[in-house]
Amino acid sequence: MISTHNLSSLPNIDALKKLLQSMAMLDAILMPEWTYRYYSFNAHWSKNEQMGSMRNGSGDDFYALFNEAGCFLKGFVHDAPIIPYRDQSPQIFPNILENVPAAFEECLHEPAFKMTDTTFCIWRRYSDNNWQQDKMKLQSGNDFDGSMSLLSPLDGSPKTYKIWAEEYYERSVNLKAITAIYTHTTLSQELIDMLNDDLSLDDLQKDCDEIGYPSTSIIVA
Repeated sequence: MISTHNLSSLPNIDALKKLLQSMAMLDAILMPEWTYRYYSFNAHWSKNEQMGSMRNGSGDDFYALFNEAGCFLKGFVHDAPIIPYRDQSPQIFPNILENVPAAFEECLHEPAFKMTDTTFCIWRRYSDNNWQQDKMKLQSGNDFDGSMSLLSPLDGSPKTYKIWAEEYYERSVNLKAITAIYTHTTLSQELIDMLNDDLSLDDLQKDCDEIGYPSTSIIVA
């Protein structure tokens, strides 16, 4: 299971970005209403940045910012044991954000990321061989910082998404279609029909554009 205790199975920067785009595309097909989606991706977050996110509607979320340097990811689980406050003013567990590289400094001040709500933070530059985090001592067991619950679905396995999606959306989800989207197969009407035959390619074109996912439709300005 992926967590801050074991990040070895978390995909590298480019693979993670591709994975989050795939998961966002799948969610867009399975759930047309954006409000109820779990995963989202904005390929046009800024001129040189892209951003993937997850939110479960219960107060837990993560934000993954991709820029020319690499990837910065912060997460928050509202009932994680690491949270040092319950009925007090919000405060971050000591040292979680102490050594974030300068390349990701702006992330620490991004209002959309709600940095005061942080239970774990990891990053990886293209010059790094592995995912990094602050050298802090975390208690083992019981998913102390909530990272296991949010990061484990990011193992890159279509079967992992299938198990999660069928529970979350309470419907059968075609594994072949998931696998195709995980490999960024160009979105076609045939592929959409395998997941949701109530939608057309035109219905999803804006989502494809926002996510940065390839499709067979071409919008003429």
